[in-house]
Amino acid sequence: MAGNRLAQIGAHLGRHKGKTAGPASWASAILNDLFAPARVQSHSLVRRIIVNLYMTMDGFGEFPKYPGSDFVSEEPDALWTDMWASHYDSVDTVVFGRRAFEDHLNYHSEAARKPGDPKYLYEFSRWLDGCQKVCLSHFMKETKWQNSRIMSGELSEVISTLKNEPGKDIIVDGGPSVVQEVIQRGLADEYWLLVMPVILGRGKHYWGTMLGQQTMKLLSVKTLPYGELLLHYQAVR
Repeated sequence: MAGNRLAQIGAHLGRHKGKTAGPASWASAILNDLFAPARVQSHSLVRRIIVNLYMTMDGFGEFPKYPGSDFVSEEPDALWTDMWASHYDSVDTVVFGRRAFEDHLNYHSEAARKPGDPKYLYEFSRWLDGCQKVCLSHFMKETKWQNSRIMSGELSEVISTLKNEPGKDIIVDGGPSVVQEVIQRGLADEYWLLVMPVILGRGKHYWGTMLGQQTMKLLSVKTLPYGELLLHYQAVR
């Protein structure tokens, strides 16, 4: 990366070498050339859709028990750090299906926290309370969770509406039916997958009939203390 940047600076030096303007103007012209593409790009950025999947080895979106699954550490592990805490500054909207929305309200809002919960869980709850939360439901009419709204209709249209609103990136965090449709329609830009060391054989499946092939670029792989895998993929457009 550094070598590429030095080569780019060298090219710009060569371009402006023969100009007769003073050193200040010359330097200004070089800087304008270097950073103009970044400025243009910043005006055309679109909110990214990041999907979280929590699944068994056979692709079910369930939370089975296995050694270590109930352990709550005092410090955040890679799951919390990479899947959540690393997005606190870059994400301001989280999309849920109705059941996942109610589960997060009941377990992860700050009002639901218990005095002995670790500090990082309180930080997560405060962040989540402050986010814009979207509940996808045809039946729910209202919610008392702050910064929340209920949306319905075709998922692709809902996602399109959210992406065109001002704001930061968007996380889709379930449940499996919502995530399956996001995958099926190729709506996601990035995927975070927690793969649990269980073959379950039942439950709600993430994978279904696809509308076409989707190719992914692997960004990272991490192993967690109890045999889980944390995978990070980027969709290749």
